[in-house]
Amino acid sequence: MFLSKTGIQKTDGFHKSPVRSILLHASIIMVLILSNISCGDGKSVKSTTSQKQSKIIVKPKLSTPVFNADSAYYFVEKQLSFGPRVPETEAHEACALWLEATLGKFADSVMVQEFKARVYDNRIFSGKNIIASFKPDFQNRIFLSSHWDSRPYADHDPDVSKHDVPIDGANDGASGTGVLIEIARQLSIQNPGIGIDIVLFDLEDYGPPQDSQTDQASETWGLGSQYWARNFHVPGYSARYGILLDMVGASDAIFPLEGFSMYYAPDIVKKVWNIAGEIGYGDYFVFDNGGYITDDHYFVNLIAQIPTINIIHLDPASVNGTFYDHWHTVNDNLEQIEPATLKVVGQTVLEVIFRE
Repeated sequence: MFLSKTGIQKTDGFHKSPVRSILLHASIIMVLILSNISCGDGKSVKSTTSQKQSKIIVKPKLSTPVFNADSAYYFVEKQLSFGPRVPETEAHEACALWLEATLGKFADSVMVQEFKARVYDNRIFSGKNIIASFKPDFQNRIFLSSHWDSRPYADHDPDVSKHDVPIDGANDGASGTGVLIEIARQLSIQNPGIGIDIVLFDLEDYGPPQDSQTDQASETWGLGSQYWARNFHVPGYSARYGILLDMVGASDAIFPLEGFSMYYAPDIVKKVWNIAGEIGYGDYFVFDNGGYITDDHYFVNLIAQIPTINIIHLDPASVNGTFYDHWHTVNDNLEQIEPATLKVVGQTVLEVIFRE
């Protein structure tokens, strides 16, 4: 069946009938009318099903970047090259400038939050929290943190004569910061589609010396995180959750379930530990109770009320009974840093944020 060039329908020899011709013309007119209705103003009418389907947006699955352990190790080594990063020293100031400049190469914005804090012996010190932000306009945010200062006292060294010597803080401070700088470098190449803030806390480790009779109150530690939790770097800041890294570079490290992390953010802990297991790091991220550690995350949870967890090397079998053997000793140096451990932690954190 077809239409001839004259517009008269031909079908099986009946095209000459006047009645059929009239009916045919009427049918043609009706078809044209319906055609104009359905295509009015040159626009086709889509079905309800098509309209619904057109609203479905499929977010492409992002592949997680590969964490570079050698790069992270370099960032740890570079921090140590300035000397012990004790507040109110030239080494501390020089390292702060380097951290700001280095993060500035990777992040969308970098801010140095300067503050004053009273240390354990009532002196007033100047501190610098260094904050790097990716996609600062995104509402959906996560923050990652570490402390970048180092301990002014090797007060847990077996050699008592060295208790007043400042430490390098390779694992206790520099390892977490090194991992975060490498994560920043990776985020500058590929963004996970959410906002990320990297917060490097200062004056975390300027608590009273172990040999002193001074009050060991927890508020004398974590001064930078206490300040940030009360004075966000941007007004009205919020994040869904936070991850703190502390002592994440030693060989044979074990990261059990830290107590305050489980109290304030158990779902985040389980998510991170499960992901670590899925990607092959279950021997590091173990589901054992690790005890309660008053660290930077404690103040963020308590004051800012942002659910924050702590990935921290805890070892009850160590010589100090809690942390790794060289904690707060002169031997917390570059020799204790194992790139494979940096890789485990860095890759796990990247995997977590790229699954959001």
